[in-house]
Amino acid sequence: MVSPYATSAAKRAIERTLAALLLLAISPLMVVCAAVVLLGDGWPVCYAGTRVGRHGRRFRQLKFRTMLPAARVTAAGPSITAGGDPRITSVGAHLRRWKLDELPQLWNVVRGEMALVGPRPEVPEFVDEADPVWTEILEVAPGITGAASVEYFNEEERLRGVSDPVAFYRSTLLPAKLAVEQRWLSLCSPAEDARLLLRTAGRLFGAGRGAV
Repeated sequence: MVSPYATSAAKRAIERTLAALLLLAISPLMVVCAAVVLLGDGWPVCYAGTRVGRHGRRFRQLKFRTMLPAARVTAAGPSITAGGDPRITSVGAHLRRWKLDELPQLWNVVRGEMALVGPRPEVPEFVDEADPVWTEILEVAPGITGAASVEYFNEEERLRGVSDPVAFYRSTLLPAKLAVEQRWLSLCSPAEDARLLLRTAGRLFGAGRGAV
């Protein structure tokens, strides 16, 4: 059962306003991140990947680029990124550790394509819109962070060394993450979202100290 707050106009309005304020507040940091990517890895600075949003609508999720440009990669590689992926640049590894690559998604929130808190958006190949679980998940806007994002904060490390990360993700990690997201959907409230934002900050602080 989806909490009324999870799909409410109030949640969308609050989060879009907060995202706009955050964009203004951290714009100097974003300029620094963009400069670091440009000077360290060249153009383009940002990456826009297709994701499945609310009600199945496709949108372009924005991130600072952390991988080699397609023209410099001999093979496209899997759609899942595991720890130690050779496509990740040295600059990108630092951005990913601190989740700084996610900052441009605040613009996705302002545009109404994402939320601050919600299920993480997936690439189309992992979404089965005919599945009742996905039907429920797609009732809400995907989030920059959320219950499964916190629970599986070190997801790339869980995939490190797996022979077939895509198959493992599809059969094991994704169902577990969806179960976590479904529990959040039933509990969603302003207090629960605030708790998840605080837990996200705690995870980031732990990552900065070397925790995973």
